[in-house]
Amino acid sequence: MIRANAARCPISAQCRILGVPRSTYYWMTGHPETERVDPIAGDVRAVWRDSRERYGARKIKAALERRGVTASRRRIGNIMREQGMTSAYARRRFKPHKTRVNEAKLANLLDREFEGYAPHTHLASDLTYVRVGNGWAYVCLLAGLADRGIAGYSAGRFRDAGLVLGAFATLGFPLADVRVFHTERGGGFDNTRIDELLDVFGIKGSLSRKGNPYDNAVVESTDRLLRKELVCRNRYATIEQLRRDLNDCVWWSDGRRLRFTLGYRSPKEFTEQGLVL
Repeated sequence: MIRANAARCPISAQCRILGVPRSTYYWMTGHPETERVDPIAGDVRAVWRDSRERYGARKIKAALERRGVTASRRRIGNIMREQGMTSAYARRRFKPHKTRVNEAKLANLLDREFEGYAPHTHLASDLTYVRVGNGWAYVCLLAGLADRGIAGYSAGRFRDAGLVLGAFATLGFPLADVRVFHTERGGGFDNTRIDELLDVFGIKGSLSRKGNPYDNAVVESTDRLLRKELVCRNRYATIEQLRRDLNDCVWWSDGRRLRFTLGYRSPKEFTEQGLVL
């Protein structure tokens, strides 16, 4: 702008009004490459901030397209790199201790078939750990296979039936709608209180095969998102802090976060459109 108005107004006066040192102006006129700012850089940063600084180039590309802005992943990646924007990423995991294996004689009813189910009918679950203060806490997630949303969740100090039943208590639909409850073979799911709940509501239990994390891939993927977008980015002193952040994370994940599996829709949007996997 200063250069364009140089014939009408002295450069020194323009620099004084705009608060730009004259040396900076003359340096930039000799280095024109510094003026090349991508016109969509502001849009990229806005989407990145709206995602709570979690999205990478792939998700930002999808979010920009919803706003009518088209750009390649390489272009978006270059903008992010130049402006110091990074997506949420996972860190090396450390298991605090080994747990006993659930030896229940239950079949793997899903058999890695995670699509084709009506809403609320098929839930998959897993337990993950979080460092809280000088000890460990645990989170139980119940994932709905119809929309990949987090149907229920809970956090507590103990890896037991109370944690799992607490997650069931947060479901937003009747337990009678659930037909199959699938889990991995962690000992936290091997409890008569959980079995009684399933029996009362006629829910069939399903277990992954030993040493096959892919048998519970949907929840493993959701756990990974939870760890890289919440656990790895925060430190918790109390279980109350963890629960508060977990509530907010689940709200954002179900209502706002774009999922590749859902055609870059959020689980809430996917459900409201009457779609199922």
